[in-house]
Amino acid sequence: MKYTIDRRFKGLLPVVIDIETAGFDPNENALLEVAAVFMNYDEGILQPIHIFHEHVIPEPGLELDEAALEFTQIIPDHPFRMAKPEAEVIQLLNEEISKYMDFLGCSRSVLVGHNGQFDLSFLQAAAERHQLPLQLHRFLVMDTATLSAALLGETVLAKAVRKARLPFDDAQAHGALYDATITSELFSKLIQQADASRIRSGSGRSSG
Repeated sequence: MKYTIDRRFKGLLPVVIDIETAGFDPNENALLEVAAVFMNYDEGILQPIHIFHEHVIPEPGLELDEAALEFTQIIPDHPFRMAKPEAEVIQLLNEEISKYMDFLGCSRSVLVGHNGQFDLSFLQAAAERHQLPLQLHRFLVMDTATLSAALLGETVLAKAVRKARLPFDDAQAHGALYDATITSELFSKLIQQADASRIRSGSGRSSG
């Protein structure tokens, strides 16, 4: 039987997500950008099959921290951002998650991210503001920072990526699309390493 993504992750669909924000408080600072990489498990390797990427119009009443904007280099009112309202972006993300859960035979989805609880907290706050569901596990996160600490001895994204022998472009870092993409590549490497370790230890791949 083919070892599919739903079997590898016990019915869960890992969705690699990165966001950019105007601060650190999900209830006070605006969500500005969301990127998600959908992956399939093909011949024992996680491969990207679809990328979701949207810029977000800052929700009225939320704060835009100048230090955060300087760090990300995001200009919230720039016309070429082609940003969409926060509620619309959450709805579109939900639709994509549901679509790929059905396509890949998964019953639930889980956020994969580097320090992913941060990303999840902002998405949950945005969904709550608009009384929308969020098609992601409420508290479970597959955190590549934690996985990298265990398997590579690194926690910083750039250092973990390079330790995994992947290229990292500092000039593109801190954009949601680039960070989600490179995090998906890191996650794939980490899962490969974990699978290889299980096989070497004699446990093999679980079929349950």
